[in-house]
Amino acid sequence: MVLLEFQISPRADGDSVSAYVAQVIDIIDKSGLPYQLTPMGTIVEGEWDESFALVKACFDHLRQAGCTRIGLNLKVDWRDGPGGRLQAKTAKVEQLLGRKLRT
Repeated sequence: MVLLEFQISPRADGDSVSAYVAQVIDIIDKSGLPYQLTPMGTIVEGEWDESFALVKACFDHLRQAGCTRIGLNLKVDWRDGPGGRLQAKTAKVEQLLGRKLRT
């Protein structure tokens, strides 16, 4: 099972790329994979192949949308075992601290 965090940065006319970001988030949301949107990227949980296929689908969409330059930052944490780490990792830290965190 993989926790995969990625930030994809399309080059676009002007300063705002929020329309492209919204399109990418729509692809992620429709994938059915558990995910967490953050201000600086998105964390996805799934099997290796499906997680990387999702990143590729997002990249391919931006290319087809006319982006001539795309930056991609990617972090992967693979661990043999069941899913559910997207929430479990935060819950474990909260348990150790004895309080709910502002996440």
